[in-house]
Amino acid sequence: MASGSGAARVATTGTGAAPLFGAEVYRDRLRRAADLTRAADLDALVVAPGPDLRYLVGSRAETFERLTALVISASGDARLVIARLEVPSLSASAVGDLDIEVVDWVDGDDAHALALAGLPAQPRVAVSDSMPALHVIPLARHTGATPQLATDVLRELRMIKDAAEIDALRRAGAAIDRVHARMADWLVPGRTEREVAADIAAAILEEGHTEAAFIIVGSGPNGADPHHEFSDRVIERSDIVVVDIGGPVEPGYNSDSTRTYCFDEPPADIADAYAALFEAQRAAVAAVRPGVTASSIDAAARDLLAERGLAERFIHRTGHGIGLSVHEEPYIVGGNDIPLRVGMAFSVEPGVYFSGRWGARIEDIVVVTEDGCEPLNNRPHELIRL
Repeated sequence: MASGSGAARVATTGTGAAPLFGAEVYRDRLRRAADLTRAADLDALVVAPGPDLRYLVGSRAETFERLTALVISASGDARLVIARLEVPSLSASAVGDLDIEVVDWVDGDDAHALALAGLPAQPRVAVSDSMPALHVIPLARHTGATPQLATDVLRELRMIKDAAEIDALRRAGAAIDRVHARMADWLVPGRTEREVAADIAAAILEEGHTEAAFIIVGSGPNGADPHHEFSDRVIERSDIVVVDIGGPVEPGYNSDSTRTYCFDEPPADIADAYAALFEAQRAAVAAVRPGVTASSIDAAARDLLAERGLAERFIHRTGHGIGLSVHEEPYIVGGNDIPLRVGMAFSVEPGVYFSGRWGARIEDIVVVTEDGCEPLNNRPHELIRL
């Protein structure tokens, strides 16, 4: 090892660490990661801070200019290379309970060489997609080749949720449902979207989330922008309002749910379009079961809207996977022919958007089961009149 580097000891108690899964969960994930690395004909995975590292060892380490990386070899050995001043951050992880060599380093050491120590000369490595270029390029210099992306290996791990993850997602879904149930307290004509969003943000925390990861309050014409957040627009009584909200619950699993609200009986054209959207979302949820493709779920919603003359009003994919990231594999979109498997969790969220006028979206998170799916959101799906 370079001067100043060594094997660090990781404390595991007295740190105020966030709740973790049991060590056996992380051991199994590391074992499967090594198996998939070997099957991909790679010598090692190099995983940077981010959702993948949190999935594998429970670490919430952040990416800095100093390298932190978990290296999982095809043989099953694992080492975590981390700057010495960052070692205390590992106490809020499962690292101290796992068979992981922790190699700390100080400024002046070649951290990238330490990460690759023990691997073959010119090893075949794959890096997590959150690794910044300032670490990928030095690794490439050491290996003599541009690293591959580890996406194929890591998504295979993270796409299938285990029982502990599904339980966390259930808690997240119930928490965001409780926020939607309180919407009448804040969503009132005469208030601005920003004022409503501030109340929603506070409620997201009150109902058990660790943060409000995103809040969309799209009133009237703003509802026609799927990624509108909120503005100083004053909500009017005639508005249709899209509310899309979510955030993580411990240990980091996310909620994401959209409902559409109104104050008065909508005009016939809006009622008809929303009725079609309601049917499309229900049809897509009903189509979920093991063995069907992700693209077929997208088609179930899209084809029904097309039959109602609304094809051009549905301008995004039907859904996205969810877990430690709000958006992750599998993506429910045309052309994605990956077969659904038990334990996959994703959103089902078709929408219709009339530029300059109004929009609507209905979104639930579902988990694939042996004979269909389990919806994790259970608020009314109809146009909700406040």
